[in-house]
Amino acid sequence: MINKILLADSGAGNSEEMLKFLLELPALKDVKVTVLHVVPERVSSDEMAERIQQGGKLLARAVESLGLKGEQVSPRLKQGDPKTVVCDVAEEEKTDLIIMGSRGLKRLQSILENSVSQYVFQLSARPMLLVKDDIYVKRLNRVMVAIDKSEAAADALEQALFFARNIPNGQLYLLHVDPSKGADDAIAGPAAESDPVLATAIAKAKQLGIQYTAISSGGKPGPTICRLAEEKNIDLLMLGSPDRRPSIAKGLPDLDRLLGTSLSDYVRVYTPCPVLLTRTAG
Repeated sequence: MINKILLADSGAGNSEEMLKFLLELPALKDVKVTVLHVVPERVSSDEMAERIQQGGKLLARAVESLGLKGEQVSPRLKQGDPKTVVCDVAEEEKTDLIIMGSRGLKRLQSILENSVSQYVFQLSARPMLLVKDDIYVKRLNRVMVAIDKSEAAADALEQALFFARNIPNGQLYLLHVDPSKGADDAIAGPAAESDPVLATAIAKAKQLGIQYTAISSGGKPGPTICRLAEEKNIDLLMLGSPDRRPSIAKGLPDLDRLLGTSLSDYVRVYTPCPVLLTRTAG
């Protein structure tokens, strides 16, 4: 399911550490990894030469740190606007997963401070694993997936099952948040298994022999998902994130999503753990 990973490495944050934990999973032992570092062009020629040299050293350290076989890893040093370069390389290489750091900036701040992760999330159709700079990245054990009746959630479930069945003694949390109910209506375990929205997910987890916990809750989806991810000490949160833009607008930022009004953007900002946003055409 994941054969090609693009690590957009800025030299800071925890994205490289997160990738190392992913590479421990048996299903990813033969994955091909591209480590990309982008040098912005809007600098003087002297500074450009220095940044290119620093970028080369950064890539060399990253490749050595990952410990992959030569044919498994490809370092790439590019010049340009990081936002567009990451998207272009992801499309060029038909990447199955983009991994990058995120400062977790809120709404308008992400635009004013030229957030690369926010723009890549908006403009790329590829699944993204965002790792905030200020969180502690852990070895994968507890995976949570948010489920509703959407196609995007179904795709997120498949990815979650893929990860969970490759984690020894891993625990999968299947979460449905119904905004028509109050936040105090949360139930877990056997009591939550009567939630019809979770029925398919529970059946698939049982079929694959995956340890799971069902959680059915009310409340606002964004805050509830983030709160439960913290309460359950989740190592990786998975969320479906449909691309609802018409084809003509695929290359244009959608102001609402750039401003952080979507569920996936709320979770991107406030989640206490790495979040994998699967992408589907809406």
